[in-house]
Amino acid sequence: MDEIVNRVANSALKVFDLEDYFPKQKIIALDISQWLFGGFILKETEFRDSLKQHDWTQYQNSYVALYCSEDAILPAWAYTLVSVYLQPNALKVVNGTSKELLLSYYQDVLNQLDYSEFQDKPVILKGCSNKPVPQEAYVLATQKLMGFAKSIMFGEACSSVPLFKRKQ
Repeated sequence: MDEIVNRVANSALKVFDLEDYFPKQKIIALDISQWLFGGFILKETEFRDSLKQHDWTQYQNSYVALYCSEDAILPAWAYTLVSVYLQPNALKVVNGTSKELLLSYYQDVLNQLDYSEFQDKPVILKGCSNKPVPQEAYVLATQKLMGFAKSIMFGEACSSVPLFKRKQ
């Protein structure tokens, strides 16, 4: 009987999986409407008092997306003031949705990576994800990998879609 050989494992093919970089810490969406009068009017004195009384330690080592669920007209300093309270505890604060926070997170991570292990190698950008990796992160990763990889495919080794091949 012939031995089964995993040709993918024995090839020069490298897998780049964005899930490997997904944050392990909590991601919290923080609605600032909870500190607004009636949920949609900012009264500065009451707003500031509410922020002073809030327990900010619950955001320790978390990623926080600040948003307002109400159709309130807020001054720009409102989000900034909340971020001042979050800063000593949170790892990162973004004014926007959890998806926008993840995109900002991935931009930071992808800008800091060393891509030299992918130099002149065929690369598969793993496409199946169990975590909410933003689509934009795949675009960013592809742009970064293009400077190093010989070729880039999207998907899995068993069924991949060719994206890029460096010209000889």
